[in-house]
Amino acid sequence: MNPALADKQPLADRKRGRMKILVVTGASGGHIFPAIGFLEALRDTYQDIETLLVVPKRSLKFNILSAGFRVAIISTSTIRLSITLKDIIALFHFIQGAVESLRIFLAFKPDAVVGFGGSDSIPLLLLAWMARVKAVIHEQNCLPGRANRFLVWFCDRMAISFVETREFLKGHKDKIVVTGNPIRRSLKRIERDEALDFFGLEGDKFTVLVMGGSHGSHRINICFLEAVSGLKNGLALQVIHIAGDEDYPLLESEYGKLNLPVKLFRFLKEVQYAYSLADLAICRAGGTAIAELLHFKIPAVIIPYPFAYRHQSYNARVFQEKGCALLVQEEELEAQDLRRMLREYLSAPEKLEKMRQVYQNIPEYRSSDLLAELVVSLI
Repeated sequence: MNPALADKQPLADRKRGRMKILVVTGASGGHIFPAIGFLEALRDTYQDIETLLVVPKRSLKFNILSAGFRVAIISTSTIRLSITLKDIIALFHFIQGAVESLRIFLAFKPDAVVGFGGSDSIPLLLLAWMARVKAVIHEQNCLPGRANRFLVWFCDRMAISFVETREFLKGHKDKIVVTGNPIRRSLKRIERDEALDFFGLEGDKFTVLVMGGSHGSHRINICFLEAVSGLKNGLALQVIHIAGDEDYPLLESEYGKLNLPVKLFRFLKEVQYAYSLADLAICRAGGTAIAELLHFKIPAVIIPYPFAYRHQSYNARVFQEKGCALLVQEEELEAQDLRRMLREYLSAPEKLEKMRQVYQNIPEYRSSDLLAELVVSLI
């Protein structure tokens, strides 16, 4: 047991009955995976806590139920500040989800509510505030999202992943705690030989991991395909490409025409094998992707998602300024530039090694455990 937590365990000695923590997330993997990491830390350290994970229906594609936690489903939708038929329908679903959230809150009777961003989390965090239940929100990105910028007024603590986030929340510094971004327990480094066997790849080739976030990225998928299509045969290169659903059939067909070892996936649950093998990642700059790159210390070409208030650009800039990643804005992304980068890194691997060494100077937090300790300390 961590000595610092000795006065916090067992919780049953502090309050009669079993303690309850309700966790609510948005629909993207960037919201859900940190929540899973947090719940795993609670389960490992505080066996006398009962948890409930509340997620929007559209998040079920991430196979959340297999994580082994009690889950409740709500039918919320993204709120948009415009008036179209689609937005009116979305507002109706949001109201419906708010009613469902109220029912869940009253039935579960939580001692704390922890939100991981997204408009889906708003009703339950506001209910916690109205009921004087402890409320904590976690921000995965450097620039806080709209939901968390609103909810910080109603929460007891806001956990952040980037130290730089403090600059955007100057009026709430007394609530801010730096924990880093929780990652799942399954994301442990795999021995290289085991990872090679998992994919059936060769140990003497340069491995590129391509991924476009939890939904995939058409622009990254197509630009990378065009980039490798123009490379000469015989290069010591192999690819792990996590493409999402939409582009998978096209990529499967086109890669089949190339003399290039490619392992193509719609979604890869065992992504730790890919991270453990990658010499270079070409990816988005979501908060969770950044945390996982840091954990596995992978040099990267980062292409931020250009929408959603450009949150990812802030994340990417932090990593580029530290020297462990190269930032390319999506509107500037061209196949010939990716091709040039691949040739450069293949011919001068010491450049990637220098980027990898930079990670040694970046603090890595016990994020899942720190967030669990923070929440429990408030109850």
